[in-house]
Amino acid sequence: MAPLQIELFMCRTDNFGVLMHDPETGETASIDAPEEEPIRIALNDKGWPLTHILTTHRHGDHIEGNVNLKQRFGATIIGPQSEADRIPGIDRTVKDGDRFTFAGRPVDVIATPGHTMGHVCYHLPQDKLLFSADTLFALGCGRVFEGTADDMWTSLQRLIALPDDTTVYFGHEYTLANARFAVTVDPDNQQLADRLAEIETLRADGRPTAPTTLGIEKATNPFLRPGDAGIRKTLGMQDASDVDVFAEIRGRKDRF
Repeated sequence: MAPLQIELFMCRTDNFGVLMHDPETGETASIDAPEEEPIRIALNDKGWPLTHILTTHRHGDHIEGNVNLKQRFGATIIGPQSEADRIPGIDRTVKDGDRFTFAGRPVDVIATPGHTMGHVCYHLPQDKLLFSADTLFALGCGRVFEGTADDMWTSLQRLIALPDDTTVYFGHEYTLANARFAVTVDPDNQQLADRLAEIETLRADGRPTAPTTLGIEKATNPFLRPGDAGIRKTLGMQDASDVDVFAEIRGRKDRF
């Protein structure tokens, strides 16, 4: 089985567009549809059809292109069952624990409530790929709009449980701001300091910070490390629960 081909590009102001293409079957999926034109241009440049749109959640900056792309290409739109009434053009609903196939490969649906209550991530275990949208970012996590800190921390724990060598494509280019915040709560993490310098170089050169890996995130993303002794000492929360430390980190980032 030939490796999947991934095309990454920018949509809107700071959304990532991601196309996933199987060279053997020709099937191509867009992860969300933030904006029609950049997706259409990327498809045209690669000479790929659009067969699927995998929707992660109902926010407008992830579904804006759904209807026009579906009309143009006849793509099948798959998305979370609990948000189906707010996802235009949806053809098939999925829920936590479901497995479907893309180009003969298994795709596992992981419910990750917090940013929205119906948010899902898509994991391709054979290909070691995770599409985390607005749940997990490089050095960050999504704002908790609908759920609670407990909801979001539980969701992130489900992603942490996946293998370290999982490649992660996320929804937005927020990484530099996330990195500058991360060093304020984890100032003694040399790997994080090195990563900040790398990210500053990437962004200065106009290069994207996606993808990342779960291994890198587990070592440097403070939102995945509320049990870390150094972070707890910096926050003055040595005896707090993990979820309370997570909530404090999320609150500080909201105000950063």
